Amino acid sequence: MRHHRVCLRRTARLLAGCVLPALLSQCAFGGDIVFTNALVIGSVGRAGRETTHTDAIEARIVAGAWRQPSAQDTVAMPDGRAQVWEAATANKDGWFEHRAFRGGYAFTGIEVDQPRVMILQAAGHSAVYVNGEIRTGDPYAHGYLQVPVWLDSGTNEFLFHVSRGRFRARLTEPKASALLNPADTTLPDLLAGEREPAWAGIVVLNASTNATSGLYLHVAGTKDKPENRFPIHLPPLAMRKVPFAIRPPRSAQPGDFDFELQLKQVARGKPVVLDTATLKVGIRQPTQVHRRTFTSRIDWSVQYYAVNPPPEATANPALVLSLHGASVEAAGQAAAYAPKPWAVIVSPTNRRPYGFDWEEWGRWDALEVLALAQSRYRTDPARTYLTGHSMGGHGTWSMGVTFPDLFAAIAPSAGWISFRTYARAGQTTPDDSPMQQLLRRAAASSDTLGLVSNTLHQAVYILHGDADDNVPVSEARTMRERLGQFHRDFAWHEQAGAGHWWDASNEPGTDCVDWAPMFDLFARRRIPALTEARTVEFTTVNPGVSSRCRWLAIEAQQRHLEPSHVAARCDPGRRRIAARTANVARLSFQLEPLIPPGAPIDIELDGQRFQGVAWSLWTTNREPAVQKADKPIAFERDNERWRLAARLDPARKNPARYGPFREAFNNRMLFVHATRGTDSENAWALCKARYDAEQFGYRGNGSVDVVADTIYLERPEIRGTPGGRRMRNVILYGHADSNAAWPSLLGQSPVQVGRGVVRVGNRELRGEDLGALFLRPYPNDPTALVGAVAGSGLPGMRLTERLPVFLSGPGLPDCLVVGTDMLVRGVEGVRAAGFFGLDWSVDAGEFVWSQNTQEQ
Repeated sequence: MRHHRVCLRRTARLLAGCVLPALLSQCAFGGDIVFTNALVIGSVGRAGRETTHTDAIEARIVAGAWRQPSAQDTVAMPDGRAQVWEAATANKDGWFEHRAFRGGYAFTGIEVDQPRVMILQAAGHSAVYVNGEIRTGDPYAHGYLQVPVWLDSGTNEFLFHVSRGRFRARLTEPKASALLNPADTTLPDLLAGEREPAWAGIVVLNASTNATSGLYLHVAGTKDKPENRFPIHLPPLAMRKVPFAIRPPRSAQPGDFDFELQLKQVARGKPVVLDTATLKVGIRQPTQVHRRTFTSRIDWSVQYYAVNPPPEATANPALVLSLHGASVEAAGQAAAYAPKPWAVIVSPTNRRPYGFDWEEWGRWDALEVLALAQSRYRTDPARTYLTGHSMGGHGTWSMGVTFPDLFAAIAPSAGWISFRTYARAGQTTPDDSPMQQLLRRAAASSDTLGLVSNTLHQAVYILHGDADDNVPVSEARTMRERLGQFHRDFAWHEQAGAGHWWDASNEPGTDCVDWAPMFDLFARRRIPALTEARTVEFTTVNPGVSSRCRWLAIEAQQRHLEPSHVAARCDPGRRRIAARTANVARLSFQLEPLIPPGAPIDIELDGQRFQGVAWSLWTTNREPAVQKADKPIAFERDNERWRLAARLDPARKNPARYGPFREAFNNRMLFVHATRGTDSENAWALCKARYDAEQFGYRGNGSVDVVADTIYLERPEIRGTPGGRRMRNVILYGHADSNAAWPSLLGQSPVQVGRGVVRVGNRELRGEDLGALFLRPYPNDPTALVGAVAGSGLPGMRLTERLPVFLSGPGLPDCLVVGTDMLVRGVEGVRAAGFFGLDWSVDAGEFVWSQNTQEQ
């Protein structure tokens, strides 16, 4: 491992040159280092919530041409302007504050007298290159991020990317080879009277240059049995939030419960304590606001949701799902409501206070919590409601229109509509090129206005303050105007003189979320029973995100990620269905109990009639025998004509596996890095996999397994989900010539990446400057996916490092190939982008190509 560490450090070191004496911070061995001097420069490109960006400094790093700057050096920008490096000094509190830090950089050098590992504690930066290796940042300045880094004897170079106005940084000595970070925990509340253990999580740091071995967590005072140990596997210089269980004390009384958590390592057959942390959890009454934890299907991490229960036990209460705003904790969101005798209020986390704007992983988190809460509290599914404030108001719009049959009513407060109306307003000049249009289609699930007709299934209450200086009231007025064109069950209140967060009364609860007329509307609405749903009108832009509404399912599209619409009407008495469709390649009807199985059914699709379609019961072979309705009645388009379809083929695109690229980062995903390439290729693959795990840990409170390709192939037990019936999603880092898992997982893929070449179908691109992201179905598994983060050479590999995989808003299609000139030319540097066909082929898909691609 030492040889690998040396190669990692040598090949990843991109920054070169002598550091100016004015920038050096000296320290004796054993001391902490505070960053006080730096060179800074303003933004040298364009960035936003788009797939591509430009950046002149990143372009030099990617090309291996970066050199340490001096004061007054200039950097030419892609638009022809230039920025100048200048000296800056931290204030007395250690913060660098400068006008450059709206997308700019800070460079400094740190000198140490001996090589060693130190812990970087920085805040305010979006990323940092440490001697050329990219590491995650803390853009929201939470202050809990701790990153183990390797320092050489002599000068070490730090290049911070900063976008939110200021940053600070210091280096501290680790007290052991592995550490706990008690500043970043996920903890439950324990409930008086409950005896079941509760899950918790804490970040563990590997402060060594070897992979961890024999590490585990132990709650002091409990029996330390080998069978109860959860092994911790961390790559060199990595950190990860690790789960552990807390058992309630025998006499749990309301208050706080302190306990000691120990990080242990088995050495020579005996456990040794490396680090300890004293943690505190609350003990609450079941009727108090409290936190509950669970392990997520996304990545096996521990997450929590907050509960504001009825003041007294209530049979089958209603459920109000409440989504918090940016920077707000779910526990604070739930506590903003007065208890409701008839409803339980549940607040998911969006995975972090900023999280993912309730899209992608934020949306998946909310759906997980909704299902868990409905089961635990045995709520009445017909009385399920959705509300949220600010970013949570956007989440209310987004989830409400995406899953219209889950909620009887939705109520956004101070909510913005979409990134296009809010975050991107006035940012860039629209680009209507075919490539840009396709990239925006990859983000179509964010288009609230495109799905607004789905609100016909719900009541809607819109709440906003007319003096809101955070989310303009125009967002609410736009939705009011749009709903007024077709909706018959929506209400509107604009609070005069109110800002973003307001309370107009002295009653319990905060009015901008706990608004009495809104809850009055909730109390009078319910989701109609299936037997009452004679008409279904439904739109989706991605069946992999949302395919079903009531008894209708859109299972595949003609044009990927464009709106697909069905308006269907069922006449149970006459056993007839009539439907009109747009952009639908496959749909199905699950009609029980609306139409009882028995006699055949007549179905009309877009004027095409199918008479006497079988819809009957069948009897199971098991004892006792049970009668079940036949499978859903499905239809597929064949040359623009509909035909009855067989059972859904899992080898084709379907709602369980559809794309685009980010869908691969789910299903307890596993990051697999290359070890069969050159030293530099292997070093990059490990650094990038570790960086992505760090990003997902920071932004998504995640916990991702990062393993070598050889380990993945040698240990089949790590490939499957619990029970081994299904495979986990896998993300491969490297290319066909470097990652040993590539042949078995991607050997039959129509997209291939190797040294000096990228092939997409029958087209070929050559050069070492190409980066690629794509996903494929996992071989011989009905639901799992394989993602690839690849490059045709070191420049192409480095280019993938800052593509916006974990940023909500930008579109990443099924397949994306970019050249390093993207950092200068923007979207014109995209070589190929597209969606695979329903058979996962390139030929049947839809791709846009640049002029640089060649057809063989």
